[in-house]
Amino acid sequence: MESVLPGAAALLGQARRVVVFTGAGISAESGVPTFRDDLTGLWARYDAEQLATPEAFHADPDLVWGWYEWRRARVRRARPNPGHLATAAIEDLVPGTVVVTQNVDDLHERAGSRAPIHLHGSLFAPRCVGRAAHPVAFVDPADDAADHDAADPGEGSRLAPPRCGHCGALVRPGVVWFGEALPEAALTAAAEAAATCDVLLTVGTSGVVYPAAEIPRIAARSGATVVQVNPLPTPLDAICDVNLRGSAARILPALVEAAWGAAGRT
Repeated sequence: MESVLPGAAALLGQARRVVVFTGAGISAESGVPTFRDDLTGLWARYDAEQLATPEAFHADPDLVWGWYEWRRARVRRARPNPGHLATAAIEDLVPGTVVVTQNVDDLHERAGSRAPIHLHGSLFAPRCVGRAAHPVAFVDPADDAADHDAADPGEGSRLAPPRCGHCGALVRPGVVWFGEALPEAALTAAAEAAATCDVLLTVGTSGVVYPAAEIPRIAARSGATVVQVNPLPTPLDAICDVNLRGSAARILPALVEAAWGAAGRT
């Protein structure tokens, strides 16, 4: 890794438009499991298709909402790692940097990223199931540290979802479920950013979940330099100009410091 990092850092330091494209790997380093890995303990008797589809929610909204609130409580206990912080540093150092993530957590935001594009939605952006799909903001008792434990629904808990204050429809998690299309505006914005960037960093993603996996390929076809940060080879190896083997928490801070020196230290 050390032999190719300086070259990647030089390209990053000279870039005028950067896209940072992140997947589950960057959040795993903060202890956030994927939704499949969260099917443990009392949740192990279910499979993902029983909990992550519109049909599942309409059949048993208390079960699905309870699982997602349990997951959300676990994410709240996680903390951004040096990979998230380095991503935010790139945004500060290269104005106009676009962060595109497949993750449904809020770790980029908590690390300082201003407006990451969430291709798969967010655990923290619920909306109603009504035709208008009203975004819903409700008081979260977990915002009060003293009530944090009480706000955690606990593994296996069933919880009734709240109702929309506009139309009375049930509120659902703001994530993309099996059988649903990615948000059109988010996908379009991500594709446009990839098509016009100088450098795209693809970080901690397997490169096999479509259509999100097309984003690095759009950058490559448009002539951008594509740099991959991943501990293991992925299908994206073939289209990447540089492959940096290692964790995001280790590689990204080293890449930023090599590109900008003291100004890039997170």
